Amino acid sequence: MVYIMKRNWLDKKIVILGLSKSGIAAAKYLCKQGAECTISDSKEANEADLKVIDELQGMGISVEMGQHKTETIEDAYLIVTSPGIPPTADVYTVARDNHVQVISEMELAYLETYKPFIAITGTNGKTTTTTLISEILSNGDLCAPACGNIGIPATSLLDEDLDYFVAEISSFQIATSKTFKPQIACYLNYTPDHIYWHGSEEAYRATKESLFIPPHAPVWGVFNACDEVVMAAAAKSPSDKWYFGREMSRQCCYIKDDCIMFKNAKGEESPLINIHEINIFGEHNYQNIMASVIVAKIVGVDDEVIRKTLREFKAPPHRLEFVAKVDGKSYYNDSKATNVDSAVRALEAFNYQSITLIAGGRDKGASLAPFVDAVKKYVNNVVLIGEAADYFEEELKKGGYTSIKKADSMEAAIDLASQLGDEVVLLSPACASFDMFNSFEHRGDVFRNYVLQKLQKG
Repeated sequence: MVYIMKRNWLDKKIVILGLSKSGIAAAKYLCKQGAECTISDSKEANEADLKVIDELQGMGISVEMGQHKTETIEDAYLIVTSPGIPPTADVYTVARDNHVQVISEMELAYLETYKPFIAITGTNGKTTTTTLISEILSNGDLCAPACGNIGIPATSLLDEDLDYFVAEISSFQIATSKTFKPQIACYLNYTPDHIYWHGSEEAYRATKESLFIPPHAPVWGVFNACDEVVMAAAAKSPSDKWYFGREMSRQCCYIKDDCIMFKNAKGEESPLINIHEINIFGEHNYQNIMASVIVAKIVGVDDEVIRKTLREFKAPPHRLEFVAKVDGKSYYNDSKATNVDSAVRALEAFNYQSITLIAGGRDKGASLAPFVDAVKKYVNNVVLIGEAADYFEEELKKGGYTSIKKADSMEAAIDLASQLGDEVVLLSPACASFDMFNSFEHRGDVFRNYVLQKLQKG
């Protein structure tokens, strides 16, 4: 099937699935183009939703809550879907049966502009890398805002005069994009995740890989040379390939003698910056930095701009975010660690400082073996919260680790952790947040606010 997007939206019936940031942005954009827009969401409206619905209806956008009505889907010219809706959902069956095309909000933005996209994907590190690339390019006098899965819908930027869309791309967005083809794409790393959405690890892996092979393959592909799965994808990619994390003969970025080094297409080596000049830490963050450096060099940003940005850059909230020092303990908010691999990387970053780890939430079904190994190696005490607390305790004890406590709230977990004798209290849950919180941001905010409250009291 050939996917051709008509630019004339006048009176076209467009259904947007999900009353989300991306769905709302897509509806507002299409409404301005003259389309007949309906946002359909299977959940019931809460009080906050009602205020948004009033605004949308005032613009002429219809909203149906509580179900996806069959007649709404059947009558659609096009459906723009939310990443949160799995491909097994009944609404997709109705769309297929009625030959209604379904695309992502990201693909809608791509089809509506001629501006190039820089796409960043991988299991972990996407937001940090997306933010850093955006800042480097912006400091280099380019208009290159961060967007996509980072929380800023790409369609909300379509009316701006951009040089680049710097887009964090999730596996959900890749899976629901048929024609999206970035100019530059980064593949940061791979570990199994979101199996429940994709149906299998094989499907998740294939989805990530598909961004780097035709028809999506970028002009330039940036690959983690230390990751076997990423390198397997690179081997299949026809893109002009650049590598980070390990020294190669050319077109690479790596660390040597604590200095970030860069080799150009001719294999000429040049030092860029010492890692001790950079605010963020940990091997995973150095990999994020190296990927960002390659993108900046491809685009043509001056080295001094890159160095200045790296010296000033601070990690986004909820990603190994230093919160405060209270009674001699350093508190770090890594709520974005929603999977095992991300939590393991956080633990590795602390160079054997004594750690009390707060973990748990809604388990994603991946093996806990790497988590158990990392806890045994790096963690003095664990405080578990959430639905997965019993399961995590069982797996840790099977692995021979017993310094475990449980708490029924984030506040209680922090109180427990504060009474233990470790240098660092780290929230790095290795789980989704939806058992106790609205999002990982909400979870991190609760952690941060309570720590700061303790600081004020102290």
